[in-house]
Amino acid sequence: METLIFDCDGVLVDSEAIAEATLVELLGEWLPDLDADTVLSQALGMTTANILRHLEGLSAHRLPPAATDLVDDTIEARLARELQAMPGVTTAIDAIDLPKAVVSNSRRRRVLASLSTTGLAARLDGAPVFTAEQVDRPKPDPALYRLAAETLGTTPTHCLVVEDSVSGVTAAHGAGMTVIGFTGASHVQPGQAERLRKAGAWQVLTHMSGLAELVQQWRGDHRRGGGPDPLHTQDTSQEDKTL
Repeated sequence: METLIFDCDGVLVDSEAIAEATLVELLGEWLPDLDADTVLSQALGMTTANILRHLEGLSAHRLPPAATDLVDDTIEARLARELQAMPGVTTAIDAIDLPKAVVSNSRRRRVLASLSTTGLAARLDGAPVFTAEQVDRPKPDPALYRLAAETLGTTPTHCLVVEDSVSGVTAAHGAGMTVIGFTGASHVQPGQAERLRKAGAWQVLTHMSGLAELVQQWRGDHRRGGGPDPLHTQDTSQEDKTL
């Protein structure tokens, strides 16, 4: 069964810029000896707990108790006020007639709140949601994507994934899925497209308006038995148009 799987933050919702700004502000208080902006750009797609663990290891300071919950709660309060769906994503969802799912490294309550706040929960119409709490090793480990495929009753080769981070692309690619790298969110830094390709992205998408075309291409290749091999990165630089 062919299935389209979305990451949530930075793909369905334009949340990463909000989350990063909140983290930078808090880390400026807690770990003032770090250049939080630079370090965070390397941690995109990781869980909050793993980001904080990594950063604390680089600092001479210690994080406050329950820092992970404090960060997540502060971010979620801002998201409730400011979050927007990714431009063009509702039209893309409506145009693509495939079973859909969401696979995210964020905690479940944040994902569900984000989808509800932006109206995407109704658009996705009960699509299963898989989150980091369900596995021992979240992205970039492929365990969460493998769990999703198993639960959905499909095989990884029948899954097309949209991811914005190296961590997410690495996880889906490692699970044997075909991955579209997405660079249309407001937080994306220069050079991200190439980083996603190196992590295993089959194509790179700059706007959700081009998603239906790539899905159609992927499905056509599958029916002809010549789909992209998700275990080998393709050089898509000549095909990487503004979609």
